[in-house]
Amino acid sequence: MAKDTPRPITLLIAAMGGEGGGVLTSWIVSAARKSGYPVQATSIPGVAQRTGATTYYIELIPATYTEIQEREPVLDLHPAPGDVDIAVATELLETGRVIEKGYVSPDRTLLIASTHRIYALGEKMAMGDGRYDSDKVLAAAKQMAKKTLLFDMEKAAAETGSVINSVILGAIAGAGVLPIPRETFEACIKEEGIAVKANLAGFAAGLAYGKGEVVELKRKRDITLAPPPAPEYRTHKAAGELKARIERDYPKALQPLILEACGRTLDYQDAKYARLYLDRLDTVAAIDKARGDGDWRLTAETARYLGLRMTFEDVIRVAQLKTRPSRMARVRREVQAAPDQLVKQTEFLKPGIDEFASLMPPWMARPLIRWAEKTPERKKKTHIGMYVRTDTVSGYMKLRLMAGMRWWRRAGYRYKEEQKQIEGWLDLVRQAAALGREFGLEVVELARLVKGYGSTHKRGTTNFDRIVEAVVKPCLAAKRANAAAVTKARDAALADPEGETLANTLAELTAPAPARAAE
Repeated sequence: MAKDTPRPITLLIAAMGGEGGGVLTSWIVSAARKSGYPVQATSIPGVAQRTGATTYYIELIPATYTEIQEREPVLDLHPAPGDVDIAVATELLETGRVIEKGYVSPDRTLLIASTHRIYALGEKMAMGDGRYDSDKVLAAAKQMAKKTLLFDMEKAAAETGSVINSVILGAIAGAGVLPIPRETFEACIKEEGIAVKANLAGFAAGLAYGKGEVVELKRKRDITLAPPPAPEYRTHKAAGELKARIERDYPKALQPLILEACGRTLDYQDAKYARLYLDRLDTVAAIDKARGDGDWRLTAETARYLGLRMTFEDVIRVAQLKTRPSRMARVRREVQAAPDQLVKQTEFLKPGIDEFASLMPPWMARPLIRWAEKTPERKKKTHIGMYVRTDTVSGYMKLRLMAGMRWWRRAGYRYKEEQKQIEGWLDLVRQAAALGREFGLEVVELARLVKGYGSTHKRGTTNFDRIVEAVVKPCLAAKRANAAAVTKARDAALADPEGETLANTLAELTAPAPARAAE
């Protein structure tokens, strides 16, 4: 590049697959060329949403071809740490990614980023709460960038009926960091000819944020939507009886929690199952009641986890949730569909041997599961990918027929196994609570390990059993409460899915005390 050619403005866009980062890049490049500026763009595409990051890099010379005497400058193909003028991130974790890579510099970079979250696979797959701390990312953004423009771009897009890339384009234009007028960006949106009205609305919203002239945003169209319906269990014929029992037997402060959990079991199976929930909870509540000190923490935590454990996820539950009217209404609200608009809805299901075996009688299920587990690769191949259109009569009826099999659930292998495990857990809770409330509470909290289905459920159940055998049962046998040991083991189980931390922790907790030297 000639010495008298201005240094290029460098712009890095960190997005997720499917967010329209490529369209955003093309808008910027088209606007630059329309204005007569030399520009170059490169990209490293990602995969699907939230499973792969997509990076776009643009270099633009802030002088027209006429000003540089028609010379063609040589521009870089890749961003370099410490050499980015404008960093754009479409989601908060993407902000952390560009900061971690060194693309945000306190002496140079304007950081334009959205504050909303779309959770990464690593966050979702964590045994415990795997969410990254958003406050830390925001603090790092403000510390590492020369200047920041941070706002919820997803919300701005939703409120204008647009998509996030048009909001980002408006924010860039409003910040005044590129020598391109607003009208040129708008012309490029119009020339593309796709969702022009919506994209212009999103652009205007982003522009207001970029200029610091944020006003209350209006929706793309006024849509009157019905309020979310009340939970279906409240209209069940047994709801009144169960509610009266809860109000009679439990303190007022606990009633909302127990009503919700009991209602969940009623919705999941039937009135008999909901009564079983209360019968089980009564045995723990009796311990708090006998103490007479007004501390109902043991009952409250047991109520929460017992409700979750008794409504474990199986294919029947999945079908039930996906076909209920309240979900259909929620989807329509989320996409802002008008009453006269059709919404196409496709569900993706991938059941395997575990899911099929869960509904079989135990005598059929056990040998099938053993056969599958002998060869993990064989087990993987048995998963069947299914696309079901629940907006069609045939697709909807397939799932409704599955949801209607609740009557068969009690005969299934998974149901019987879950009930045995729940009874065993409650028995441990009662024994531990007899030694001390804090010890009992920690045994209740072990239920956090058991969740999900398939390999996640199996891993959690295995970790639960390991902690019970290594820590809880020895304490009960010795009649010595050790709440701290249970906490430490549980935290270790939640730390990593491979179980290495748990193995090391259990080895440490069960190691014999060193012999004392003779005096």
